[in-house]
Amino acid sequence: MTDNDTTKREPKNPHEIEIVDYVTLTDVQQRRRRARSRAIALTLGALCLLFYIVTIVKLGPGVVLNRPM
Repeated sequence: MTDNDTTKREPKNPHEIEIVDYVTLTDVQQRRRRARSRAIALTLGALCLLFYIVTIVKLGPGVVLNRPM
């Protein structure tokens, strides 16, 4: 078997990944992907903010405001 043979070959290394084809996204698909990424980022940020607020509320104002500097 030569290197320029077009038949499918078994990878030499079991961890080797053979990339066969790339996907080209249309403009609509790229915009939808970007919108999904923004939605996920905003949701993650809102969840972090919610956890922070709940933690501060559960600690109470005595712990947050009356600590030594």
